[in-house]
Amino acid sequence: MAVKSVWQYYIPTQDVLRLLELFRRMMNDAIRIALAYDATTLRRLSLLAYNELARYDSPSYYKLCAISRAAGILAARKKSIRRGFTTRTPYAFRQQLVSCYGFKIENGYLHIPVSRGKHFSIPLTRHTLEIVSQPGIKVRSFTLTRNRLSLCIARDTPMIECRSTVGVDRNLRDLTVGNDQQTHYYDLSKCVRIANTTVRIVASFARNDDRMRTGIASMYGKRRTSRTGHILHNATKTIVAIAVQRKTAIVLENIEGIRSLYRKGNGQGRRYRRRMNSWSFSEAQRQIEYKARWVGLPIIRLSRRETRGSSVTCPRCGERLQSDKRLRRKL
Repeated sequence: MAVKSVWQYYIPTQDVLRLLELFRRMMNDAIRIALAYDATTLRRLSLLAYNELARYDSPSYYKLCAISRAAGILAARKKSIRRGFTTRTPYAFRQQLVSCYGFKIENGYLHIPVSRGKHFSIPLTRHTLEIVSQPGIKVRSFTLTRNRLSLCIARDTPMIECRSTVGVDRNLRDLTVGNDQQTHYYDLSKCVRIANTTVRIVASFARNDDRMRTGIASMYGKRRTSRTGHILHNATKTIVAIAVQRKTAIVLENIEGIRSLYRKGNGQGRRYRRRMNSWSFSEAQRQIEYKARWVGLPIIRLSRRETRGSSVTCPRCGERLQSDKRLRRKL
């Protein structure tokens, strides 16, 4: 089953804002109880926390969703600890509401309960209605923040029988897509310019106030993420659409951990490391994968063993294409 989300802005009421704050508090209480009793499963956490959350004046299924959300946060923390990463005690600061119960879409509105016998209706935009009204689409859950509504949608998509494959090479300034027959390049150099401009703007701040600097830097960081995400969206959308039209499966290589090549102390300059660490290779892969799943296009992931040394070898004749002239050795 393919899953993705569609979001829009909305205007909250005081009842909705109160409910968002209650949900945040219930999440933090559930996290506190789980850490105190070392509850690692959703079932045990539900038995421990549900009665504790009875003092909150909210619909009961929001309490269950708060417990489930807390269990997911703790599961991610446990996974990070198992991998050897340092973690902090989880705590939710941002107001939100997540639920898969009690809502319905009717006459162009999303109706959600806010208290006993009282509902709040959010008018859906034309874009949202067009997506959720498509045949086979099921709305699984909704997420509310202070100004955004996100609907999680899913559908069963039959897999496409592909006749060939096409490889996607993620580079700093382009996405290269091709096989033995043809190759296409999608220019991403604007993403590099956006990242450099954002760094230059943030570095120009002269006010000696960490709170102000952090807030403004966060604003410019979100702006950068939004602009680069839109550029990647256009490129990946075209890649998947052409692959579906030609019935070619997409092949991706595993380049996780490549940032370790650009750490401090590796003999590289600050500007070079900054430029390489702003490379959005993971975001490009995420967009390609979820768009391919949505249309039923197969994705083939190659391991590091399968791609080791292939980038410097000609796929037709096997001759090496690169060499290190300075050290006089073959790569």
